[in-house]
Amino acid sequence: MTIPVGPAAFAKDRIEAAAAQLGLVLPHQEQWDFLQSLTSQDLQAAPGSGKTSLISLKLALLAQGWASPTRGVCVLSHTNTAKDEIASRLMEAPAGQRLLHYPHFIGTIQSFVNTFLALPAVRAKGVEVQIVDDAAYAAAALRMLEGRHEYRTLRSTLDRRWEGRNLVARARFVREGPELSVVPAAGTLPFAPDTPSGRQFIALKRRLAWNGIYRFDDMFAIAERHLADHPDIALAVSQRFPFVLLDEMQDTSAVQEKLLDTVFASSGSVVQRVGDVNQRIFADDAKNEMAGRSFPMPGATELSVSRRFGSSIANLASELTVQRRQRIDGVGPQGTIALLLFEEGSVAEVVPAFERLAAEFVPEHLLLSNPPRVLGTRKKKGSSPKFPQSMACYVAGFAETPDPADELGRLLRATHTAQELWLAGKGHTAASTLWDTVRAVVRPSVETPLAPIGRLERDPRSAGGQVRALLVDMLTAPLDDEAAWMARVDRLVGTLAVLTGVHRSDLPRLDRVTEFKQQTSESNLRRGSAAVSSIAGTIQSAKGETHTATLIVDCLGRTGTRYDVKEAIALLAGQGELNRAPDTVKQAMQLIFVGATRPTHLLAFATLRQHAMTHLDVLKARGWSVHYVNAH
Repeated sequence: MTIPVGPAAFAKDRIEAAAAQLGLVLPHQEQWDFLQSLTSQDLQAAPGSGKTSLISLKLALLAQGWASPTRGVCVLSHTNTAKDEIASRLMEAPAGQRLLHYPHFIGTIQSFVNTFLALPAVRAKGVEVQIVDDAAYAAAALRMLEGRHEYRTLRSTLDRRWEGRNLVARARFVREGPELSVVPAAGTLPFAPDTPSGRQFIALKRRLAWNGIYRFDDMFAIAERHLADHPDIALAVSQRFPFVLLDEMQDTSAVQEKLLDTVFASSGSVVQRVGDVNQRIFADDAKNEMAGRSFPMPGATELSVSRRFGSSIANLASELTVQRRQRIDGVGPQGTIALLLFEEGSVAEVVPAFERLAAEFVPEHLLLSNPPRVLGTRKKKGSSPKFPQSMACYVAGFAETPDPADELGRLLRATHTAQELWLAGKGHTAASTLWDTVRAVVRPSVETPLAPIGRLERDPRSAGGQVRALLVDMLTAPLDDEAAWMARVDRLVGTLAVLTGVHRSDLPRLDRVTEFKQQTSESNLRRGSAAVSSIAGTIQSAKGETHTATLIVDCLGRTGTRYDVKEAIALLAGQGELNRAPDTVKQAMQLIFVGATRPTHLLAFATLRQHAMTHLDVLKARGWSVHYVNAH
């Protein structure tokens, strides 16, 4: 299939000019090979290799030379975060902004399938879609199960099983032959489809579908059937998009990959797939068991040089590449690797000790714009008596619903940090820092995450333009007047309600802060002290991020038999071989790899003393910095 762009679009001088505009350097031939290729190919990119920047540059070049008003570029990612990052980068290039509008499409695989395949199929049946969301579907299914008399037999059957109602809450469609079958999310049903309970189970699912209420997986099954019934649709979609770029390919599920192949693989569209197979974090999910198995294809272009970190972290990361052995070359800041050893009574001091280390090893101006991060693989404590189990053991209240006053205090502290950046002449970083905190506070209350600041509208009459003006006001106004501060926050919440379409009462209650003067004085003290407060989260949520300093805390695996950091330390100390490790260890190391490749200056691990004492000599010989955390 001919791509409507002239060869001059990828001439050396044009690439160099566009790269300079985006502040990029292209020292490696592999980068040029990817940029100038207009044939289907895979790109295996190590963490910090500049994958997103390279994608953005290529898309900007395509936009600059694109000649068709009706055929476009299709850019698909696995998450909204990745999609928003690409769109934000394109906003920085005048030509790149063209790809944000028709005939082009930038979105998640889910939104692509919904837009071009599943929603048209559902509407053709006379159904008006109300919800496509797993959590909302589960709530609606349980309400129907509880509230309707015709499901009493099913209700009675499920109530005799441990978490039996989850079968209804997570029921999904799959295409079997010409029909859609109703199946559980995992495993098998405890009753046959032709029993009273089985018939009610199927009837409840189909009633929800007729009411326009679906799970995300349902849309893929519907799309599969629609393509099977109307094969000409695949041709029409591929004709619309002669060039397709798939980002984060390693996390694409088997179902998603099969569906995309049906649309594009045999059509002649150029399909370029980009990702890092070693960052595949969903492979232990049953429905993603075969996720991205065809990626990368033999002969894939490989970017192995990371500018995020130096050789110390690069060497460690190379030893944790599970899916595909890759030697990562680090040419960024040299960085430090630290090990924090604690006992049960001193676990509360682990994060403060890490923050002090971050202040020692990371320049202050970098910490202020990018605070240290604390990551773990597990959010909540389980029933096991073993310690520690999860992030909640290290960060008090981590898995709990934040108190509104705490959220407002968080916003206040972020405003202090952002104001210092503003005064230092870093206006864009300051506004992004403040806006990212607002996004994080609001996120649990909205279905679609707020876009990065670069994607907010600039028209002062729009909600986006009003948010921009409010952010500037918050960045420049004194923080010594509680009434004035609360008035600005009140205006912000009202504008956010318009921007998100969520009723004001459903947004977090940012209408008070306890002890305002204490919050401001504590924030000023923190900014003037040696340590900068860290941000806690899961490794999964940090994927794709770059940190100045990262702490990975030891968590108990799902089986309750192994600790992830403990296993990583043993492997890095030469005890055992990763390729011969059990699958549970390999899955844990995939996550540790993702976390360990986030930081630029400091990578730290925390584990119980007894988990690492036999490995200390080897780790110290490798240059690790070992610290003992004592009770306060």
